[in-house]
Amino acid sequence: MNEFDGETALVTGALSGIGRASARRFAAEGANVVADIDADGGRETVARTEADGGEATFVEVDVSDTASVQQMVDVAVETYGNLDIAHNNAGILTGFVETTGIEEAQWDRIVDINLKGVWACMKAELPVMVEQGGGRIVNTASEAGLVGIGGLSSYSASKHGVVGLTKSVALEYATRGVRVNAVAPGPTRTNIQSGILGDGTGPASLLERIRAAVSLLRMALRTLRADYDTSAMGETPMDRIAEPEEIAGPVAFLCSDDASYITGQTLAVDGGQAAD
Repeated sequence: MNEFDGETALVTGALSGIGRASARRFAAEGANVVADIDADGGRETVARTEADGGEATFVEVDVSDTASVQQMVDVAVETYGNLDIAHNNAGILTGFVETTGIEEAQWDRIVDINLKGVWACMKAELPVMVEQGGGRIVNTASEAGLVGIGGLSSYSASKHGVVGLTKSVALEYATRGVRVNAVAPGPTRTNIQSGILGDGTGPASLLERIRAAVSLLRMALRTLRADYDTSAMGETPMDRIAEPEEIAGPVAFLCSDDASYITGQTLAVDGGQAAD
């Protein structure tokens, strides 16, 4: 459990879900963690990480702003002296809507955070890693970055962009000591998942939630009953949704020495959905 002893890991979007699980996993394996997170969730993540015996630093950042991202990387280096690992995980999903119904501001916000944010992070991270002799980067894409999803074209486009960006950067830095990969989570118990599924208490909007979940998660729902249990809408070939820790594990693997010959890959962590 000391795979990353003495190393520094930067995690964006660490206030909850996959980001928080990733930050805690790196800390549990000996890394110092710098996390970009909002004030309330951020301090909670730092507190949990320190309670686990790790060390973490809070940095509030706008990943769509290159100057803000550069400041975050500078804090990591100034605080711990190096930057060995980056999990560029921050992302949003603003709603289920067909392509012609997407407002320009909505499109721009999703692309700015989900795609430009990953580029901005790598733009700041890569020079540091090259100068110190190497590093590992994992970007969070999505199952929506591997397949088209009706009703989520802006989100899907941004995540397809993350997959393509990951491949291109991996090729550029393959001989410079930096490995760059991505994970593509399927349905995972996160804030995005909760927002899509709802809490099951609003019968009037039940059909919309079911339809949105079908598109988002590519679920093969054979029947739509009025009393359909929304808690089951994370159905996958494994018949459940993932916990954030189940995504953090593959992220840690891709950053480990066991993955030393892996770069430019997008690992589907989706309970078998990509095989369906």
